[in-house]
Amino acid sequence: MIAPIPDLLIQPVVAAALAEDLGRAGDVTAQACIDAEARFSAVFAARQAGTVAGLACARLAVLALDPAAGFEALAADGDRVPAGAVLARVEAGARALLSAERTALNLLGRLSGVASLTRAYVDAVEGTGARIADTRKTTPGLRHLEKYAVRCGGGLNHRFGLDDAILIKDNHVAACGGVGEALRRARAAAGHLMKIEVEVDSLAQLEEALPHRPDVVMLDNFSLGDLAQAVRIAGGQTTLEASGGVNLQTVRGIAETGVQVISVGALTHSAMVLDIGLDAA
Repeated sequence: MIAPIPDLLIQPVVAAALAEDLGRAGDVTAQACIDAEARFSAVFAARQAGTVAGLACARLAVLALDPAAGFEALAADGDRVPAGAVLARVEAGARALLSAERTALNLLGRLSGVASLTRAYVDAVEGTGARIADTRKTTPGLRHLEKYAVRCGGGLNHRFGLDDAILIKDNHVAACGGVGEALRRARAAAGHLMKIEVEVDSLAQLEEALPHRPDVVMLDNFSLGDLAQAVRIAGGQTTLEASGGVNLQTVRGIAETGVQVISVGALTHSAMVLDIGLDAA
């Protein structure tokens, strides 16, 4: 079971999205066409198969505009659902529900799209032992929700920000004058709980890195042959992460080289929204 994000962390995102949509005067269409006392019942339904994530966003969007609304989830985040599946039932003031509709669907569809794409990658490497991880290529302001959606799809989270792990990239290496020197400085500065990862772009750089005992080595844009050779060279001394040139057609071959982790920026920067609708019930 996926640990949910506390409502307290989701509410600011939902509030900002609602404020953006409601603007200065609120939902003038609902105010013009719907009686203030009218109630409305509806269902959130998947219009295509996928993996669900973000039901709490939909619930909180509705409750923000009608605290007395009823919201019954009929699926759980992480569930695989077929087209036509009813994800939740909701009953609320009609004005409030229709005003919250787009915000609820935008967040639910976006996060379910990330979860669904992640699930496709996870399924593609099943049985190899490799794990699929995300990156920091996320939508500004939505990182914690998009990374939660990756977990809903069976993936792993890479670091959340610049402050929770040392990740030495190619430009850090260039600025330090080499892989070994960058790792030496990182090791001297890191506390005992801080992990260190270094990106390398050749087998020679991998061999330069290993004596400095990095926790993870990112193999950037390696060929399949070089990935397999890197696994042999490392010999289990460190976690190997493949990155670059990863898509659903190539990921299985990458996994079969023996790397432990494959990071995929597309999980969050290229996921299509899962088509979910709000239908009158």
